[in-house]
Amino acid sequence: MRLGNKKTGMKANFLTVQNFHDLAEEETDAYRIFVLPGAWGERWGKDVLISHFQKSDLDIALNQLDVWTEKVSWKPQHIFARQLVKQPGKKDVPSVVRGGEFSPHQIVHENGLKYEIDFSAGYSVGLFCDQRSNRRILMNDKPRKTLNCFAYTCAFSVAAASVGSQTLSIDLAAQALARGRKNFSLNGISLAGHRFITDDVVSVLKRLSRRGEKYDCIILDPPTFSRSSKGTFQVERHLLPLLRIALDCAAPRARLLLSTNCSSLQIAHLQEICSEISLKRPICFRHGESQCDILGGRSSSTLWMELE
Repeated sequence: MRLGNKKTGMKANFLTVQNFHDLAEEETDAYRIFVLPGAWGERWGKDVLISHFQKSDLDIALNQLDVWTEKVSWKPQHIFARQLVKQPGKKDVPSVVRGGEFSPHQIVHENGLKYEIDFSAGYSVGLFCDQRSNRRILMNDKPRKTLNCFAYTCAFSVAAASVGSQTLSIDLAAQALARGRKNFSLNGISLAGHRFITDDVVSVLKRLSRRGEKYDCIILDPPTFSRSSKGTFQVERHLLPLLRIALDCAAPRARLLLSTNCSSLQIAHLQEICSEISLKRPICFRHGESQCDILGGRSSSTLWMELE
């Protein structure tokens, strides 16, 4: 669905009415609604968050959003907006532009599971909705043991645990893992059989390898750049050595998800990186499913690997 603005000529790609109803059938209310040249909008449960560059982009987005909400017969309780900045920080914390009193915390649904988001948390509210199809693949695969590296708020771990998988979630941020535990609780999933480690991923992977721990599914979705007391991580330089270490923890016929939001690493680059290790352990590739809400906007590059 394309909606235009006569004054500016800027056209937005919007989710279709059919897609809107299909996502409701899937028990999903966290997804991208539209993409504009200078903004994009996402639904988060009862609310909408618009990310924009200029104030004029926000005004155009609000006008076109009104047209779309009328078409799908749905009205958000609140609309939040955040201005996109080069350096994430206080300036990119969303603020409410429509609606009355609100709580920054919201419970959203994805593939029938619940996740808590937080509009006061800054650049990311707590769930990356462009990974929804990969979490569905994980749920369909039903791995016995799942290793979730750079776990953030543990959405992949919750998805795996919901189908009976034992999980290990690793992240440098204790606060993010605490939110992950809460996501387990929201879904009535006991923490028994699930571990959470606040530490550098590479250090933990090396310890797991020495102990001989093996996993049927490994999630590798690292940040583009991060810094810790043990050094810096830059995905373009360190993805291949990270993958090699992770493979030491992979069980026979394990599946690994390789994903990055780095714009210079596309799927072809991920395949090239994987080919570097294919001589030691034969692999085959499996591409992820397309999502109706990408709408031509930017999303993570993802590639599933299966060990043969």
